[in-house]
Amino acid sequence: MTRSMDAQREVGIVVFPGSNCDQDTIKAVRELGATPRVLDYRLTELPPLDRLILPGGFSYGDYLRSGALAAAAPIMDAVDEAALLGMPVLGICNGFQILCERGLLPGALLPNPHGTFISQLETVRVTAVPSGFSGLAVGDHLALPIAHHEGSYRIAEGQLHALFEQGQVFLQYSDPDGAVHALTNPNGSVANIAGIASGSVVGLMPHPERAMAEYLGSADGRRFLQAWFGQKGSPGC
Repeated sequence: MTRSMDAQREVGIVVFPGSNCDQDTIKAVRELGATPRVLDYRLTELPPLDRLILPGGFSYGDYLRSGALAAAAPIMDAVDEAALLGMPVLGICNGFQILCERGLLPGALLPNPHGTFISQLETVRVTAVPSGFSGLAVGDHLALPIAHHEGSYRIAEGQLHALFEQGQVFLQYSDPDGAVHALTNPNGSVANIAGIASGSVVGLMPHPERAMAEYLGSADGRRFLQAWFGQKGSPGC
């Protein structure tokens, strides 16, 4: 259910067993002038909201596959309905994995080919700007941290070209100047893909909520989340 945009924006943050980036996400949403609303995974309907975030972490301990069990949680039927009605939905890291497992985004996230967990700052290039984003342009590049073991994005054979043609490839890993090539791919993702969009649903492996200020290594996460709110400035403006 959506709410009037005349009211202060409320952003739902879905918490599953094993979520561990929810507090960072709550803090980031507050810093941008919106009101975070924590949503338990056992809910079967959503309260009035403006936007919805599935945060990072290790939902259900990553058993079976990362995001697979969370994708079957009771709240996900309501997430499906909200996305169908056009509510902006953002999946960060494990949230991206959940959205792919649920079928709200195409493709899947597989284990990194080198078999290790990686946690480091990466540059991503904006390849296409999803509907509703403001303040980002094709060719922009952002420094955002990644932290994952299963972040290698794959898509069924023959479908990659369509993703690019339809403007669904949102972010690609690049060098600091925005050039995309094999040496800038940290996890074996096909075509260096770091983020995908489908309608109002967006997923990315990097963590914008961990890059809200320069002292954290980058403030580009703040810019990213402001763009997701559809405004160049704070969503509270």
